[in-house]
Amino acid sequence: MLYEVRTYTLKPGAVAEFEDRFAKRQPVREKHSKLGAFWHTEFGALNQVIHAWPYEDLQHRMAVREAMANDDELRQIPSSRDLIVAQESDIVIPAPFMRPLGSQSYGTGNVYEMRIYTYAPGDIPAVIKGWSEAIEEREKYSPLAACWYSELGGLNKWFHIWAYQDLNERARVRVESRQGGKWPAQTGVRPVRQENKLLIPAAFSLLQ
Repeated sequence: MLYEVRTYTLKPGAVAEFEDRFAKRQPVREKHSKLGAFWHTEFGALNQVIHAWPYEDLQHRMAVREAMANDDELRQIPSSRDLIVAQESDIVIPAPFMRPLGSQSYGTGNVYEMRIYTYAPGDIPAVIKGWSEAIEEREKYSPLAACWYSELGGLNKWFHIWAYQDLNERARVRVESRQGGKWPAQTGVRPVRQENKLLIPAAFSLLQ
């Protein structure tokens, strides 16, 4: 299994309109493959929507994209191209300990933090090892919604997405999870770049 994480930067003020149009297209789009999750940014890079699509492999993705291009019903529903400023796509591989998107419920009304760490070439195996040893302890405080490393797109990237009930819980968890000395994971390597985004799920997202 792999995921495609698509990040669209929109014109200021266009997020609500984009999500409304996407919701109208979603039932037809999902005839071809199911949506994993859909968020928009609240903090970090603004005016972005991020959607994650699971595929069996790259051949499955290519087949789905071709089927969409030939879908007359989908073409008849208005798109959102006029709202998009820039597009990015990353093909990512789930970490060995990640549960598939949608296989676990976190309730409703959550916020999600996406953290993206870029490592030096060759460091990702050490990150996987360190996280595999520490993630059980970390998840005692809040659930890991997704964890991927990049295969195509921006390379050497480590994505991790955490579910929180609200920003107060996020602040508390970030303090408490460090007190036992088992988190952050001991990987022996340090990222060369870090980003984070606070994400709000769309009404139609599988993760709420």
